[in-house]
Amino acid sequence: MIQIQKTTRISAPRFVAMLLLPLLILSFCMPALGADTDKKYIRWVEFGPTAAAMQDAAAMDIAAHQNGESLSWIDLLAAVAQQYGGKFDHYRKKDLQTYADAIRDGTFSSKIRNEKLFRYYQEAYGAVLGGMLGNYTEEITDADGHVTFTKKYGWKVFHPLAAGYSFAHSDDFGNSRSYGYRRRHLGHDLFASVGTPVVAIESGYVEALGWNQYGGWRIGIRSFDGKRYYYYAHLRKDHPYADLYEGKIVSAGEIIGYLGMTGYSAKENVNNIQVPHLHAGLELIFDPSQKDGVNQIWIDLYQITKCLSERRVRAYRVGEESVSRIRILDENMPD
Repeated sequence: MIQIQKTTRISAPRFVAMLLLPLLILSFCMPALGADTDKKYIRWVEFGPTAAAMQDAAAMDIAAHQNGESLSWIDLLAAVAQQYGGKFDHYRKKDLQTYADAIRDGTFSSKIRNEKLFRYYQEAYGAVLGGMLGNYTEEITDADGHVTFTKKYGWKVFHPLAAGYSFAHSDDFGNSRSYGYRRRHLGHDLFASVGTPVVAIESGYVEALGWNQYGGWRIGIRSFDGKRYYYYAHLRKDHPYADLYEGKIVSAGEIIGYLGMTGYSAKENVNNIQVPHLHAGLELIFDPSQKDGVNQIWIDLYQITKCLSERRVRAYRVGEESVSRIRILDENMPD
């Protein structure tokens, strides 16, 4: 839930500490003298593209692919980001189109004002969006159990809540949390009814499953390239999961669990969340040390879930479970 923080007077020692903090962070992030200087990786990402920017860039990429052209939506967004300084508050579609035209006529490099910044956004946005667009096989099972497979190019991810279930959400990333200790909210909350089917956003394998006192019953799914870790938390009491186990490969569009109110308790299977909701998180991992270390990178999913608002799968009841009839068989899926 959103909490309003009171304005407080900053003491002199705290003020000095705030001034020194960026330097401390910088010194921490830089390789130590004599250490392996080849071990360099991104340590911070602020993902700024709006839903409109992502939808426009993806549409240009897909249209180009249909015409036999190569036009990377990630390159387009990275080019606009280096122009905007990473802020998309004043996004204009014509800026994307300018870079798309430049790729086609061979003048793209000359349009990039800051090559270093472009390369940074290209890698950072590639980590966030790398599994969302591309070649895949769509598996559809009809009501009679017949299965069809269709090869496609385009969106291969889905909204985290099934179609037909109402929900509310707002951009609550970074808000204050106090259970256990004071901290920032590093996810995106989607408020809906208990039992709403939760959908795998991207294909991957189940890396974590079980109880966490902060997230309650939760699921952690790692993308096949290892760069994205999706965290689904506060799942339903008594029946949080679909047929899952650690190590299982899941496909985008699969029903993986059910929304609930569990968490904020060291004791398992307790509803201590006041309002039922799904906490959806996305962690980027450029180096194994980041996964559970002090230098974790969590991305605000609000604009991404808005972008995927039309990508909601319908859930069907089969006995005690909800299932979807669509699966994405990613080209990077292990055999």
